[in-house]
Amino acid sequence: MSDAQPIDQPRRVAVIGGGPAGLMAAEVLAQGGVAVDVFDAMPSVGRKFLLAGVGGMNITHSEPFEHFVPRYGDRQTEVRAWLDVFNADALQAWVHELGIETFVGTSGRVFPTDMKAAPLLRAWLHRLRASGVRFHQRHSFCGWNESGELCFHTADGEKTANADAVVLALGGGSWARLGSDGSWLPWLESLGVDVSPLQPSNCGFDIEWSEFLRSNFAGAPLKSVIASCTDIHGHLLRREGECILSASGIEGSVIYALSSALRELINRDGEAILYLDLAPHRSKTNLLQGLTRPRGKDSRANHWRKTVGIEGVKAALLREQLTTDQLDDHEQLTSAMKQISLRLVRARPLDEAISTAGGVTFSAVDQGLMLKALPGVFCAGEMLDWEAPTGGYLLTACFASGRVAGQGVLQWLAEQEQAEQAPD
Repeated sequence: MSDAQPIDQPRRVAVIGGGPAGLMAAEVLAQGGVAVDVFDAMPSVGRKFLLAGVGGMNITHSEPFEHFVPRYGDRQTEVRAWLDVFNADALQAWVHELGIETFVGTSGRVFPTDMKAAPLLRAWLHRLRASGVRFHQRHSFCGWNESGELCFHTADGEKTANADAVVLALGGGSWARLGSDGSWLPWLESLGVDVSPLQPSNCGFDIEWSEFLRSNFAGAPLKSVIASCTDIHGHLLRREGECILSASGIEGSVIYALSSALRELINRDGEAILYLDLAPHRSKTNLLQGLTRPRGKDSRANHWRKTVGIEGVKAALLREQLTTDQLDDHEQLTSAMKQISLRLVRARPLDEAISTAGGVTFSAVDQGLMLKALPGVFCAGEMLDWEAPTGGYLLTACFASGRVAGQGVLQWLAEQEQAEQAPD
């Protein structure tokens, strides 16, 4: 079928969205013996997948399953059902089948040996094409027409297609320039699909810094800190790592790990309090002993640097948050070094986030991820209302959801065929 022709062959499935979830669904479907057409709005598929791999393609995580599943927070029960079908070990084995070797980093994260996403994607697309999957780029999905045909905007005008089933894998609402703009949410809602608003996940947050801090320390890394907050359920959450002080606030891996809890606090209270331990490997006693040593002719900054190793952006944060009297009070200063509080006023915009929360609710789909309001239409990936921290958890669940959706389509098609063949 050329791009200009409608899909009219029996048992043909349209997969709309060429990210990991959509491509995995396409693979399962092709293996199941149906004809598959993948439509994507971009000039090539896997754009976000490739960009995510620029700094090192983190495929999954090697931690035990019982620790892996809780990473999905409030949606761990639902996501576990996907992981029971296709877990991190199965994903690694699948990568190896594509001829890509992997290794486990010191953090437990799993990477391709060459750290790149492109060779993996090339090998995968080659296998998909060899199995008969056909790709149609620059096809922006815009819903169904009155005849039930799939409608696409293309450079050559509007085109239509027919399919026996559809897998929607249109992504969430982050990184719109790569195709995930969340524009599907209102029209799915208009068709009776229950959806939740999209919200930023794995994102930074705004803090009302002084002009001095913003001008002099924007972009400065805060290394070796412990970030903590108390979530809306009263649970204390702690993560050790690094973050970056930005012109607008704070971002980075340790912040992303707490972003879901921080976002929900802001939703409830209008703000969230984040605590940073600026000296995680020193006790309060040790800090106090250092600070109380005679300062002599040293400036305050040199005294902190020499005695407790606090300097640069960490020292600037203390000056930002404390009064002069507090800075001169060794007890209060020590307490602030171990638990300085930052007031977060809002999450950064959706399009800046690494991923999104919200989307099609789990109550709107069955176990095979078919939309209850639209029989024969399935959803996979970030369109669904779940979220996860970085570290391979996002990708793993996207792959797994695509596999579940693909299997769901095959089962539904088989049931339809049985119903058609049943005697009246």
